[in-house]
Amino acid sequence: MTRTIHNLTINGDRLWQSLMDMAKIGATEKGGVCRLALTDEDKAGRDLFVQWCRDAGCSIRIDAMGNIFARREGRNPALPPVMTGSHLDSQPTGGRFDGVYGVLAGLEVIRALNDAGYETEAPVEVAVWTNEEGSRFAPAMISSGVFAKVFEPEYGLSRATLDGQTIAQELKRIGYDGPDHPTVDAHPVGAYFEAHIEQGPILEAEGKTIGVVTDAQGQRWYEITFTGQESHAGPTPMTRRRDALVGAARIVEAVNRIGHAHQPYACATVGLMQIHPNSRNVIPGQVFFTVDFRHPDDAVLARMDHDLRAACETVAQEVGLEMDFRQIWYYAPIRFEESCVAAVRAAVERNGYPARDMVSGAGHDACYLSKVVPTGMVFIPCIDGISHNEVEDATPEWVAAGGQVLLEAMLAKADALAPARTEAVPA
Repeated sequence: MTRTIHNLTINGDRLWQSLMDMAKIGATEKGGVCRLALTDEDKAGRDLFVQWCRDAGCSIRIDAMGNIFARREGRNPALPPVMTGSHLDSQPTGGRFDGVYGVLAGLEVIRALNDAGYETEAPVEVAVWTNEEGSRFAPAMISSGVFAKVFEPEYGLSRATLDGQTIAQELKRIGYDGPDHPTVDAHPVGAYFEAHIEQGPILEAEGKTIGVVTDAQGQRWYEITFTGQESHAGPTPMTRRRDALVGAARIVEAVNRIGHAHQPYACATVGLMQIHPNSRNVIPGQVFFTVDFRHPDDAVLARMDHDLRAACETVAQEVGLEMDFRQIWYYAPIRFEESCVAAVRAAVERNGYPARDMVSGAGHDACYLSKVVPTGMVFIPCIDGISHNEVEDATPEWVAAGGQVLLEAMLAKADALAPARTEAVPA
């Protein structure tokens, strides 16, 4: 006897407990986590995930970028897998759900299939992508970008921390420098889904349980250095100063103006700044800072870029500074594949969850996967819309609902890869 995907359900309590168990690794005093990419805490999280996947009967593959792929075989192992996943690394003051929810929701899909004794037609895989956050190594989403052939593997492996440690060195140190080629050419994928907390306030404010993600904003990241002249804070007249921090402060204000000028969707942020020599009685001689621009319209994103460059040139001239201006990362706005979006929407409707279509304001590994694989995303709310913060939170009900939608969307695509079959079948 066969059963349709309507009869398959995830175990919401088990998924929640897995999230809480993973949150013990790198736990912070305020209830969040600190698992920076390729630190000892990240290794511990990876080790736990791998053990859980092996316990669930999965095979494990690790590629040269440290991406982990846990595979549950299907009836036809020649078919490309239906994949889901996200990341285990966090921000320095990160939360218990960002990234890790998508990984463990994928594991719960596999556990639910095991519970039901179901064998899908196509294989099912869960991926852990290295360095999604970009906090320790810039840019973000570097390893999914290598997988999608946006970046060369050599470029990805050479990304370094501020104190000079490369991804290649840290992968080797923690034992996750895998042998496999890190691009989609060596690992074809039939479809990719990613479950994630919204990281914004819209779903909760509107009383929606699921966000059906149709698009994602484009992003541009910049690294800018202003160099002036260090001098004594007392004897140096104001008219003779070349204060690099004054220049940087003016650009912080300009970035904020640019963001407000392109509402309702633009986001503009200066999130990191390093001042040299950083002494209370020395005029700053050099300031390094970052800028993050986001918008769902690529033409608007280009105008924001133009405005930033013009502001930096003007400020450098006015204050008497030398400038090193680099755009280190760019990707255009994303539209997710229609059949994957439809699979998510159909799962929502079958379960009667209140939902709405959404544009993702954050970058996700799914954005790069969408360049080479049919891709969709599932959002659940987070309390007060807070993320990248130790108080980031969600409810067990939201977590379970997103897991159920993920399960059904993945099974719909696993069946669609084999037109002769329309259901998962008992093992």
